[in-house]
Amino acid sequence: MHAAFFALLVSSLVRFLLRHPWEDRGLWVVALSAVLALLYVLEPRIARRRTVWLVAVVAVWMVLVVLAPSFALCAVPLLYTGLRTLPPRAALLLVALLTVFVVAALQKLADDGVDPVLLAAPPAAAAIATAVFVQAQRQADRQRALIDDLIRTRRELAATERREGTLAERQRLSMEIHDTLAQGLSSQRMLLQAAERTWDGDPATARRHVRTAASIAEHNLAEARRFVHDLAPADLAGGGDLPQALAALAARETASGGVEVRVHIEGAAGPGTLLPAPVASALLRIAQGALANVREHAGAATAALTLTYLDDQVVLDVADDGRGFAPAAAPARDGRGHGLPALRARAASLGGTLAVESAPGEGTVLSAAIPLRGPAAAREEAP
Repeated sequence: MHAAFFALLVSSLVRFLLRHPWEDRGLWVVALSAVLALLYVLEPRIARRRTVWLVAVVAVWMVLVVLAPSFALCAVPLLYTGLRTLPPRAALLLVALLTVFVVAALQKLADDGVDPVLLAAPPAAAAIATAVFVQAQRQADRQRALIDDLIRTRRELAATERREGTLAERQRLSMEIHDTLAQGLSSQRMLLQAAERTWDGDPATARRHVRTAASIAEHNLAEARRFVHDLAPADLAGGGDLPQALAALAARETASGGVEVRVHIEGAAGPGTLLPAPVASALLRIAQGALANVREHAGAATAALTLTYLDDQVVLDVADDGRGFAPAAAPARDGRGHGLPALRARAASLGGTLAVESAPGEGTVLSAAIPLRGPAAAREEAP
């Protein structure tokens, strides 16, 4: 648009000088052309006073048109500048004013008096140009609104993802604390209470309870440190596999004096066969949570951990001979932790399932199944 303005300005000046070489008004036309060009160049530098600038440009142009009608065609760039600069009503008034001057100038240039074409063409061209500009502005406003909506939606989505991530992390932390620190503290409390009851009558047994509580506290401290560093459970550290970790867990539970726990391994799994770290960690945490429920709620004498390797999944069964319960009537949470919902969430996080079979007086069997993508993939993902 700037290039078109200067091309029209120079062409109009050249036409005037060719047809009216240095008449009395020639000097004024050249001087006003220079002033108009200078004002047009100054537009970017006076952005805060563009209305005043536009009034000055239009005023100089109108004087030029009166002196030399050939400058009328410079109105086209000025029309778009006015539409871009002024409010809608003021812009339409400016378009009408420019159109009147253009029509008058073209009629003055006509050789045969009033020319109907020159009388009708400028208003039509001005109307078309204004309509095109207004439509383009509307489309630009709609696109700007859509972009603003998109940006706002992306921000809301990002905020929602952050909230969901925060909630998921809180749930993960609560499950980790429930399955590690809370269970260890519960075992220590039971052992210390047993030691207090037998301290006078059976000091040897009391000291054994205290040593067991100290061992559990040491293991709990290791779990807490690895938990802070977001590492695998302590029983799985140092290259230990899941059967060994389950055996260590069973030994601690048995030593605590609450429930005798046995471990059974079924399937084609050798000492060198390791599950993917997330699967092994999840199953170990499920075993810890299930045994905590057995210890605190079942009143069982024995429990069994059965780890079964299948072709496409690994299954952990936790069975006890306790008092049992009605699964349909079980509360969503136990009074001290997350209970079965946390175990189900941990299995579901890896695409697995958790089922509970129980009845009052008949014990309980908890079964967690986590799918695998195949033995080869499991070995490749293992640490």
